[in-house]
Amino acid sequence: MRFHIITIFPEMFDSYLKESIIGRAIKNKLIEVKFYNPRDFIKAPKNNYRPVDDKPYGGGPGMVMRAEPILKAVEKAISKTKNKKKTKIILFSIAGKKFDTNHAKNSVKKYTDIILISGRYEGIDARVQKIFKAEEISIGDYVLTGGELPAMILIDSISRQIPGVLGKYESLEEERISSSEVYTRPEILKYKNKNYKVPKILLSGNHKKIEEWKRGK
Repeated sequence: MRFHIITIFPEMFDSYLKESIIGRAIKNKLIEVKFYNPRDFIKAPKNNYRPVDDKPYGGGPGMVMRAEPILKAVEKAISKTKNKKKTKIILFSIAGKKFDTNHAKNSVKKYTDIILISGRYEGIDARVQKIFKAEEISIGDYVLTGGELPAMILIDSISRQIPGVLGKYESLEEERISSSEVYTRPEILKYKNKNYKVPKILLSGNHKKIEEWKRGK
């Protein structure tokens, strides 16, 4: 799976993509992440100032990301995909369809390349979505300062559905019918003069009863 990120802040992804499971998946070439900065698609004037935003038509606070540099960045990303029919373009929007695990699973089945457009300011010129027929996705009923965090969330959620990324299929929490409660050593945790014990059923060795307990939680 190849992720193509359209962002004016590619450095925000550095530490996250280098660590833990995602970092290992990149190292093992199970996933690939490429970046395209819209600023790079603006012809630099003498003062090297390359604005990607402008005032919104109709008035209103804040600024809106211009269409042209984003369109060029997406075109560049598309040119780097292996199969355009198996390429998905996603634009983050509070009004978009709510992202969930089923979306992540379907993405792995249907696509080889996913282009994620990370907006900033008051949003992106609506013509970008219309031109590319990008799918609008929301990660929740709240507003963030940019689309970089949502992009990381999609990379993480989709990547863990790829065989080999987690090592074992059983590691997928959503494939286990279980309690949200998990315990490890010590058996009795002492904290501020109180004892917090592991439920006895988990110490019984009776796997049938343990599974019933997990389903009942």
